[in-house]
Amino acid sequence: MRYLPLTADDRADMLKTIGAKSVDDFYGDVPVSARLKAPIGGLPNHQGELAVERHMTKLAAKNRSASEGRFFVGCGAYKHHIPASVDHIIQRSEFLTTYTPYQPEIAQGTLQTMFEFQTQVAALTGMEVANASMYDGSTACAEAAVMACRVTKRSTVILSGGLHPHYADTTRTLCEAAGIKVVQLPPAIDGELELASHVNEEAACVIGQSPNVFGTVTDLTQVADAAHAKGALLVSVFTEVVSLGLVKPPGEMGVDIAVGEGQSIGVPLGFGGPYVGLFTCRSKFLRQMPGRLCGETLDADGKRGFVLTLSTREQHIRRDKATSNICTNSGLCMLAFTAHMTLLGDKGLTQLTRLNHEAACDLADALARVKGVKVLTPRFFNEIAFETPKPADAVLAALEKHDVIGGVRASRLFPGAKLDNVIVAAATECTTQDDINSYAAALAEVLK
Repeated sequence: MRYLPLTADDRADMLKTIGAKSVDDFYGDVPVSARLKAPIGGLPNHQGELAVERHMTKLAAKNRSASEGRFFVGCGAYKHHIPASVDHIIQRSEFLTTYTPYQPEIAQGTLQTMFEFQTQVAALTGMEVANASMYDGSTACAEAAVMACRVTKRSTVILSGGLHPHYADTTRTLCEAAGIKVVQLPPAIDGELELASHVNEEAACVIGQSPNVFGTVTDLTQVADAAHAKGALLVSVFTEVVSLGLVKPPGEMGVDIAVGEGQSIGVPLGFGGPYVGLFTCRSKFLRQMPGRLCGETLDADGKRGFVLTLSTREQHIRRDKATSNICTNSGLCMLAFTAHMTLLGDKGLTQLTRLNHEAACDLADALARVKGVKVLTPRFFNEIAFETPKPADAVLAALEKHDVIGGVRASRLFPGAKLDNVIVAAATECTTQDDINSYAAALAEVLK
């Protein structure tokens, strides 16, 4: 395959057709001072496909996957086991086109998958209705904030100090473009309940996270009551969907909109994506929900069938009537989620959550025994924050030399927040006791 398939004659014919003498004519409006006078320094000239492939392979070899060594990174992306059957299912020919099923009569398989996905997500969160997915957890959070403003007709959003900063950044970006005021509380390891004292009559919603970015699990019922007393909504965020198999689900805490990341079930880390956003709400807010909703119906012969019941994206209705102009459903990742969740079932999910929590407890105990280490997260599922007597960046760099990827430094997430010595680490069912022992031993050596 050629990278530049057009010959000189082909290009000449194209230029003649559009009335241009050369490609340079296309850049006539670009000031001469802004044009490159030579190729960008450091970049090689074009190469053949084989040479490029070899070069890119060498670059890719510098990456280290989560399976290569002891891995304790979390903070919104978690290493979980994915059964080989999930990969087999999503590659079946019936699912090779898992994007928007515009013609239901020829897309019943895809539509049924979406319907099952919505059912699973609603059951996990304890909410009344779920859509057919979003891009990822951060965009779901941003969409929830804008939706809350539509519902309440207010224009202030309050973010907890435990909300993942990437989610907060995405929310600010969308809200500021829409003229919505965003109030960010300072970072807090155990501060979700502080939202109750900050809600006021101007707030459209308060957004809390459980487990939060530091791993702290919090019952947000008190926040929900405070928000509702002021006419505001409570948006609950989760980055670790597996936790919902063990902790109190949003629907039982009086949450109005629950959103989060579904990567942990069926979707690999993939060096950062693609992922799948989960979006749920109370049924009375259904028509303000972004994205697509698949529903069950009967066809002309009285047989069970599936259709897109609600499509509030700008592709489906007039742009000014759309609830969102950016949302889509992550069809392939949604399918992987549904396949994995179906294979797990209720019993399997419960077992998986217990394995995660037990691993995290073992990790917390092992690290707490290391001299100078203090575990900071008071209540956790599979992720903890801990403090060391040395800067976290230096500690993590030293741990890497011991074949331990020790987690994420909190100062990377919250620059300038005086968290320079804090590390956030996660343990899942993939974490062995040997991994934990090696981490603790390496950390003790690093902190000598």
